[in-house]
Amino acid sequence: MTEPCLIAARRSPVMPRGGAFAGLALHELVAPVIAAVLDDAGIAPDQVDELILSNALGAGGNPARLAALAAGLPERVAGLSIDRQCAGGLDAIGLAAALVASGQARVVLAGGGESYSRRPLRLAQAPGQAPQPYDRPPFTPWPDRDPDMTDAAAALADRLGISATRQQAWAVRSHTLARASAQPEIVLVSGQDRDGFTRALTPALAARAPRLAGSVNAATTAVEADGAAFALVVAPDIAARARRSLRIRACATLGAAPEEPGLAPVAAIRRVLARTGLASDGLERIELMEAYAVQALACMDTCDLPEERVNPGGGALAWGHPIGASGTILAARLFHGLQHGPGLAAIAAAGGIGSALVLQA
Repeated sequence: MTEPCLIAARRSPVMPRGGAFAGLALHELVAPVIAAVLDDAGIAPDQVDELILSNALGAGGNPARLAALAAGLPERVAGLSIDRQCAGGLDAIGLAAALVASGQARVVLAGGGESYSRRPLRLAQAPGQAPQPYDRPPFTPWPDRDPDMTDAAAALADRLGISATRQQAWAVRSHTLARASAQPEIVLVSGQDRDGFTRALTPALAARAPRLAGSVNAATTAVEADGAAFALVVAPDIAARARRSLRIRACATLGAAPEEPGLAPVAAIRRVLARTGLASDGLERIELMEAYAVQALACMDTCDLPEERVNPGGGALAWGHPIGASGTILAARLFHGLQHGPGLAAIAAAGGIGSALVLQA
């Protein structure tokens, strides 16, 4: 099997829902990111075999096709859209790696894009009833095992004894590190070159944030956001000519208890560490999703991840959560941050799904 490599990764700034990207259609949001990735890698559009796009809120169609055409890729690049909710952006890279490893493709653009601002309104229909608006689809067939995500985060905090104070301290840490961090992965999009939500969060401000459920409040929850991110996965002979190349050592996506999605990445993290023979203290850098502070803390504690290596440039609490793009944002941060060793990216998704990726500098 061919060992795939990642040779470029970029992302847009992340903007809160209704903010600077509210006027952009999804393909307008992702096209500049795709262009930057190809330019970084020195790859011409006509060398691309496939484009895989994760999108959770677009409500159908094939947004990957729109993205491929808007980015100026050849018409033969069909575009593959996937939806695994929050995990999709990382899974797109895993699918691209599988295509390259199997010899079915040599150059694959993989990523995600989300416009929370322009998501369609949803109506459920049933015979003899008026259409009913709804906010999200079910993630399990059993309502009693399909909790609201914030309620699930609060229940996880209670079960594991992760206090509100600790969650708020993690949120402050995220914003502080993000404000101090260089962000070479960001592409100028629609005149924006910085994340729109990152701020000088203090312990006092974090404590005063509106409570959402139990010990979880608005400061310890990532905001709904618009954003895009892409990576370029290629065969090793192409990677050998690249300015920068990281080996994709392992990818895994696994299901877990649907009522406790915050811990779902644990099994995937353990799977990729076992496949690579790595211990958690052997990781140079870790990019862990912060949909909720408790989610990151629970995974960090359960997997014995060294805190000082987790999200050293801040996390999603400091910029937001563009669902389909968030996993690729983690990979882009990892790509630009790794210097000399292996790194891990991991994310949870609704329904009890976890994905993890190991890159090697």
